[in-house]
Amino acid sequence: MSETKTYKDLNMLGAESVLPASPDEAVLERITNPSRDEPYLIRLVVPEFTSICPVTGQPDFAHMVIDYVPDEWIVESKAFKLYMGSFRNHGDFHEACTTGIGKRLVKELSPLFLRIGGYWFPRGGIPIDVFYQHGECPKSVWLPDQGVPPYRGRG
Repeated sequence: MSETKTYKDLNMLGAESVLPASPDEAVLERITNPSRDEPYLIRLVVPEFTSICPVTGQPDFAHMVIDYVPDEWIVESKAFKLYMGSFRNHGDFHEACTTGIGKRLVKELSPLFLRIGGYWFPRGGIPIDVFYQHGECPKSVWLPDQGVPPYRGRG
């Protein structure tokens, strides 16, 4: 039988927190899914995600959309915000950031389904969109479009 965690068991919620220096140092706290009677979708959106280009040291910006169907666990939102913020000083390519976030959430939460869309703003005139998926979405769950239009430029 797995452990049950409630908000009272969390270390970050309601406490002063410092932005982790890196994604590896970030703690992703989780709580027991309060609605396990039927599958449902959780959407997490980070419209101002930032990381660092490992070659130039310049900032890269993305709009991240994460959809997941929880099993036993859901991610605690403050811990998630701090985790995503930890990428601000992290140097990695778009593909590694996007898939790394997806894989970390799968590792910590063991969801029934997860998908992440990383919609990266153009650098050098080329937008890069990166997608990662784990599992299949249950047929009974409504999976809406991620709602981010393809980049069209200024014309």
